[in-house]
Amino acid sequence: MKRRVVITGIGAVTPLGNTAKDTWQAIIEGKSGVGPLTRLDADQFPAKVAAEVKDFSIEQFIEKKEARKMDRFTHYALAASIEAMSDAGLELDEKTALRTGVWIGSGIGGMETYENQFRTFLDKGVRRVSPFFVPMMIPDMASGQVSIHFGAKGINSCTVTACASGTNSIGDAFKVIQRGDADVMITGGAEAPITNMAVAGFCSNTALTTNTDPSTASRPFDQNRDGFVIGEGAGIVILEELEHALARGATIYAEISGYGSTGDAHHITAPAPEGEGAARAMYQAIEDAGLDTEEIGYINAHGTSTPYNDLYETQAIKSVFGDHARKLAVSSTKSMTGHLLGAAGGIEAIFTALALKEGILPPTINIKTPDPECDLDYIPNQARHKDIQVAMSNSLGFGGHNASLVFKKY
Repeated sequence: MKRRVVITGIGAVTPLGNTAKDTWQAIIEGKSGVGPLTRLDADQFPAKVAAEVKDFSIEQFIEKKEARKMDRFTHYALAASIEAMSDAGLELDEKTALRTGVWIGSGIGGMETYENQFRTFLDKGVRRVSPFFVPMMIPDMASGQVSIHFGAKGINSCTVTACASGTNSIGDAFKVIQRGDADVMITGGAEAPITNMAVAGFCSNTALTTNTDPSTASRPFDQNRDGFVIGEGAGIVILEELEHALARGATIYAEISGYGSTGDAHHITAPAPEGEGAARAMYQAIEDAGLDTEEIGYINAHGTSTPYNDLYETQAIKSVFGDHARKLAVSSTKSMTGHLLGAAGGIEAIFTALALKEGILPPTINIKTPDPECDLDYIPNQARHKDIQVAMSNSLGFGGHNASLVFKKY
């Protein structure tokens, strides 16, 4: 029998706040975390806005000496994991450590470290390159450092599937517990991509918005959308086998019951026409959960604010849900957080779980001119109080990666 898996802890570092609680409060108030691009010289780039983490200090969590051995994406992952473990009320001992794993994804990992160390190599030569360069840069190191910090000795892995990394990681971790290979998993995604080369690359492939007004720059499903806003941060959830959680009296946010993951086999950046691959991922997740499509009440969409993604995801939802698509509530929280790439699925899983637990559906802000081809109920501009039983979160990534998770109210 499949073991049941629940969420018992949440942690986040985002452009809206440095805790999950602060971030969620901003989300339901419809606030935007987008602002002027300040980490870099904005004059170099067509994109002038970003969703940056603000007033964050890793030294609140670990010693400065240790922090210097980590890239910023690992800082975010570690801080969010510490919050999530505290929220779950979990402390590991010799026995529980063996059954606790870590699975944290990242799309591009330590890009900032790579750029800094390459500049050092060019200016000062090979002997001045840091011995920590490789361990700081590789995307699996967020998972590795979190495992070391807590002494978690179960499976330790990292999924790299571009913007689907966080969702795939949570789904993969869910399956680890479901099949009996762990009792607890620390999982989600982390990203720190606001670097010269990453922003330059996204500008070159015209993925980023050129809207210079931060308040309206991220506008999923709006007719005037022109690209995503790059963001940074981490979202971590603690997954736990149900009986294990009940035995210790844990607070349960939601149950995770279904996971789907597919490939487009179509194009390196463009989604498959009509969202064919995304539709199959949603079907898989619903079937894995043992549910009917009519039972889904809310979808946290990938909703990047790019022309093709929003259109094809809308078409995919219509394909999967048929007439029920018109009854679904759908929203893109990227309208407020920007796009956190590999961390997006982590924070969006948190939002979906909280929507179930608290009966509040996050809005899609900045819908001012509805796109006639994006014609679903996107919860425009204001959160909605509604009690729902089942929700879904979607993530789609470069390379044709599609991932969907189904959550149930507990």
